[in-house]
Amino acid sequence: MPYWKSINQIFLYDGSFEGLLTIVFYCYVSKKIPLKIIPEKEYIYNILDDIMMISTDYEKSSRIFSGISKNISDETLYNAYYAFLSSNYNGICLNKELEILKYLLHGFCIGPKINTMLSIDYVLHVMKLRKNVLKEEHRLKGLVRLQEISENIFYASIHPENNVIENVGKFLLRRFPTQNLILHDKNRKIAFIYNTKEYTIIDVPENMSCPSITENEKSFQSLWKIFFRTISIKERTNPRCQMQFMPKKYWQDLVEFN
Repeated sequence: MPYWKSINQIFLYDGSFEGLLTIVFYCYVSKKIPLKIIPEKEYIYNILDDIMMISTDYEKSSRIFSGISKNISDETLYNAYYAFLSSNYNGICLNKELEILKYLLHGFCIGPKINTMLSIDYVLHVMKLRKNVLKEEHRLKGLVRLQEISENIFYASIHPENNVIENVGKFLLRRFPTQNLILHDKNRKIAFIYNTKEYTIIDVPENMSCPSITENEKSFQSLWKIFFRTISIKERTNPRCQMQFMPKKYWQDLVEFN
């Protein structure tokens, strides 16, 4: 990337996608690329680090958002957003924000062909991060088990590696538009709440316990477990194959395994 100078500085931001796009705007204008980009709440302060806080500017982030779509491609915007939703501890790259920044800045230089340049490490990492998020999102759309906790109020807990709660929640509200829904991401301690008109995402207290289910729900769960056991063929049980389609890390949220 010949047009940008690497600097020995760490950029902090609020952890939002708009915040990251604000950093893209700043770097595009200043022609500087930081050493790292870290959400402020995750940063452990060190007197040896040269840090700079980049406050989210929605006007600037909106300009970058439109610019990506217009000057690179909608696919690039899609790739960057899904890569952003990935966990910081994914094992694919050390700093997802920095990889996304380089990917977008390079994209502004060469246009949509950036998505074909998989020999460049940050392009490849963005593609892998996107694939990882989409794979988990797809799995959870089929694995979420809604439980009735009150009349027309349904609850489900999940433990995803990536931040897919909003996308999975939107999928559920499209399927059940007349039901009040609560989708609880226990790893991030946040909840997607839908009241049949609009949705919101809120922080959940760490010590909050799971709500009790209704008697009607208990009956349905009992019948489901009986059905699950009845249709299984003991002699053909293959846990290894089962875990390929339904990874064991998700079992704690499935009725049939509790």
